[in-house]
Formats: sequence, structure tokens, C-alpha cells
Amino acid sequence: MPEPLNALLPRHSSDPPRSVFVYGTLRRSGSNDIHRFGPPAPCFRGVGCIAGTLHDLGAYPGVVLGGPGRVWGEVYEIAPAVERALDALEEVQDDDEGEYRRRHVSVVMEGGGSVDCLVYEIHPRRARGRPVIASGDWIAHLAGATVAR
Repeated sequence: MPEPLNALLPRHSSDPPRSVFVYGTLRRSGSNDIHRFGPPAPCFRGVGCIAGTLHDLGAYPGVVLGGPGRVWGEVYEIAPAVERALDALEEVQDDDEGEYRRRHVSVVMEGGGSVDCLVYEIHPRRARGRPVIASGDWIAHLAGATVAR
């Protein structure tokens, strides 16, 4: 039986990943391009996908993890200072009631293999009733493109 596309790892780990999966405005050319954060600059590792549903929240998307859908994004190695800046941007709160929640996922990389990453999941109640982006690709959605993967 194949490994699940998106295996959730424990949320609080003594050694959190220093890789992050970005799927929306933090992607290259996005309005919050991750390269704005640093130094040190985030290091691109590749493109990959996770299991989830991508929702259009207007100016930005939010992913709800799990399920049969795929969400596409980019993986970056980041420094702790960049991680803290992303936590602030995503309005993460310790009680999981912020706009986004920190999660750890296994990202299936486009060229093969997988990488454990931090991902910011939208609080599910904020995604309720919002349109689903069927392609799972925010950048393609903005461009009005249909993506076949």
C-alpha cells in the first residue's frame, strides 16, 4: 500500500523541521514572496504537493489539510528568524485559534522523494463556505490557468 500523500507528523516536536512548504502568497512571485524574509535568504529546494483542499479567501488562499485533493507549492529551507517572521505574518497563536495553525507534513517532491516541512494551515472555520481552488495551485488560479499534473 503506498504511503499517504500527506502524513501529518506530531504538531509539537522537540526538533521541528527547518523546511517550509508554501502554497500561496509566499511562493515565488507571490505578493508575500518568501525571499522578502531574511537574512539569511530562504533556500529553494523544489516543488511538491500535499494532501488538502485549497480555498480562495480573496487576496490569499488557505489550505485545509487531508482528504483526496492535492495542493501544490514550493519547499524552502529557512532559518529560525524567518520562521518567526512567518509565524507573525500568518497570525499564529499558541492556542491554535489564530488565522493559521502551524502543522508539520510530509511533502511529496515533484522529482521524487519526500521532505518533512512546516506548513501553515488555515483555521478550518475561516475556510467554511469559501470557494475551493480545484487545481490546488494558487499561482495558476491567479493567472486563470488550468493546470494538468
